[in-house]
Amino acid sequence: MSSLATNSIPRSYGIILLAAGASSRLGKPKQLLTYNDKTLLQHSLQIAIATEIESIVTVLGANSDLLSESLENQKLTTVINEGWSEGMASSIRCGMEALLKTTPALDGVIIMVCDQPFVTSTLLTDLVEKHQLTGKPIIASKYNSNLGTPALFDTTIFALLRSLKGDTGAKKMMQANPDWVESVDFPLGEFDIDTNGDYDLLMKRSQL
Repeated sequence: MSSLATNSIPRSYGIILLAAGASSRLGKPKQLLTYNDKTLLQHSLQIAIATEIESIVTVLGANSDLLSESLENQKLTTVINEGWSEGMASSIRCGMEALLKTTPALDGVIIMVCDQPFVTSTLLTDLVEKHQLTGKPIIASKYNSNLGTPALFDTTIFALLRSLKGDTGAKKMMQANPDWVESVDFPLGEFDIDTNGDYDLLMKRSQL
């Protein structure tokens, strides 16, 4: 699919960057791992900003003090999810609340995470383009026969996003309502950073 020109994206879309997890499998905050001379958190924010979507909310939780320091020069909305230990759903609810306070009239929201280093601004704008072309409530990234983040959610299902519980995010919503979903191919989306081995592999790939 051809990517949508960034300057043509309606300002009625928003982005929520989820960065609240404790990185328990890694043993240290994955958000602060370095990639291309930036932390993974800074890298993900740079990708979000490059879309020229103005309404961006970053959700922090575990290690929020450390992570906040790395964002001091970013003029973006950052919120702390005090209930981060519940799982991803609580961070989505927190992000939605903050986003709708600053931009109450949205056509859709993109939810992304900071441990998928190969996400690009083109991918995010492709999600917007697919939404505009199809009108489907959910536009998800597709990798390894799975649907996942980054994913765009239409305003018609914001209430469902704000009622999510547990640690499954919106995946159950996609699985229960396949007719709601269109996808954008993102083969590299299957690579995320959960362990030191994952990070070592990322470093090797970046040196090729």
